[in-house]
Amino acid sequence: MTDTAQITKKWWAKGLLFENCNCQIVCQGHISFKQLCSNERCFGHWSIHFDEGEFDGIALNDLNVIILYDTPQQMSSFGWIETLYIDERANQTQCQAIERILMGQEGGPWVVLSRFVEKRQPTRYLPIHFEDQGRKKRMWVDGIFDTTIENIKGQDRDKEVAISNMYNLIHSSHQVIASGESRCDDSGHIFSMKGTHALYSKFSWMVQ
Repeated sequence: MTDTAQITKKWWAKGLLFENCNCQIVCQGHISFKQLCSNERCFGHWSIHFDEGEFDGIALNDLNVIILYDTPQQMSSFGWIETLYIDERANQTQCQAIERILMGQEGGPWVVLSRFVEKRQPTRYLPIHFEDQGRKKRMWVDGIFDTTIENIKGQDRDKEVAISNMYNLIHSSHQVIASGESRCDDSGHIFSMKGTHALYSKFSWMVQ
């Protein structure tokens, strides 16, 4: 991990971040890494759509990224396994920028999360598809990965069910609660789940 004192690049990014794991709604590990997740291993993903961004003059607009993870039941116990998928539409400099941001090498919210990763699988560059239908979000890689999350229903059906003023390193403080369905068939991550923890938020990250 790169220390903050070594960081020389300025960057910012905004977009949509959504997740789904095998925990019950809401994942205890999402509230605090010190809490026990629902199962002996917590596995799932963070799916990221960059609406816009810039890393040292490199544009990061309209790109998709998936982070697959497998963690201990208590996420603060370290020992995470992660794999990064980057949109094949990204050029070499964009790929390098995204890797440095999401591996915590250039400051920002991913620095802390990177400390828990014990094994990082090689990054894969794949055709990642993304759909945002309002209450429903989907991201997929044909034949390998597919996830769909959908808002849960509240008392007022016209309003989303949300957590407000929630401290989280990578999400905004307003997070919309959802139910998710995901499957993955990759050498390092094989899972299938339905009706489990999911949520999303509009993120805004910056290092200046």
